[in-house]
Amino acid sequence: MSRSRALQAYVLTRLLLAPLMLWTIATGVFLLMRATPGDPVDAILGPRAPEAFKEELRSQLGLSGSLLDQYLSYLGSLLRFDLGDSAARRGLSVWEIIRDFFPATAELAVASMLVAVLIGFAVGMLAASRPNTPWDAAGRMFGILTYSVPVFWMGMVLQLIFSVQLGWFPLGTRFPLGVPTPNTITGLYLLDSLLALNPQQFFAALYHLALPSLTLGILLSGIFERVVRVNLKQTLKSDYVEAARARGIPEQRILLAHALKNALIPTISVLGLTFAALLSGAILTEVTFSWPGLASRLYEAISARDYPAVQGLVVFFGAIVVGISIMIDILNAWIDPRVRY
Repeated sequence: MSRSRALQAYVLTRLLLAPLMLWTIATGVFLLMRATPGDPVDAILGPRAPEAFKEELRSQLGLSGSLLDQYLSYLGSLLRFDLGDSAARRGLSVWEIIRDFFPATAELAVASMLVAVLIGFAVGMLAASRPNTPWDAAGRMFGILTYSVPVFWMGMVLQLIFSVQLGWFPLGTRFPLGVPTPNTITGLYLLDSLLALNPQQFFAALYHLALPSLTLGILLSGIFERVVRVNLKQTLKSDYVEAARARGIPEQRILLAHALKNALIPTISVLGLTFAALLSGAILTEVTFSWPGLASRLYEAISARDYPAVQGLVVFFGAIVVGISIMIDILNAWIDPRVRY
């Protein structure tokens, strides 16, 4: 089979598996929400609410009828791309919550990923290019510490130092209070302020984004440091690298033009999946920094037992993870012909 046909078969297989993965995620969150002890209707309305109100809310939450009826109704809504209406935020659909709060999560994820990649790649390359030296040992220690420190603990410590004690960064906001936010074009404050050619709004948004993105980025950089260091070390021992050294090519050019390119192939998967996890799992960061993103809305929905919001947001996040993982797999298969089913 030619490479183009093999790649087409691989892409088709991954695309056909996507609905199965989404169905698994949707079924999992449906069953987990109903396995949680307690009555969500009582949690939202209180046990003394009139029974008519309870029945109306139970129908809105998709809790009327048998478990099978609820499940079939839930799947039918998903097939129509209907994520339902929030029970805790009356009058708001789940899609409206996503529209209002997802840009904040995306902006935090992109900024954190840039910090993580820059720091992780720099430390990993420095450690790999100087094996068995203090630089190598420091890189190992950096990767272990940043990978193991809990994000909520680091967030609280950095806020205590840089926001409370030193007053260098603001606390708990995405933009200065009382100041008009950028005109909504994409919902991303940095991008919207640039499109509006408003540098004051841009630097104000960047100032509020700095501490949470640096915190999350530094902690995630350990993942990239370890992957880059390990793969780059193995690549630097390859025969073609030794041949390049024998031809007198400078070590820096060997590192950047020859070894790094091949060492990045396995790093692409880690980068894509880490970014997907950032978009879908930044709950601890957003709650710790009071960041008004979609992950913190998911936390609120879980606390309020808001079934439609939890189910809709988890499926939305799951679709992001599945979509990014498919794109990364296809990119890997295109770069590396050895990747095939």
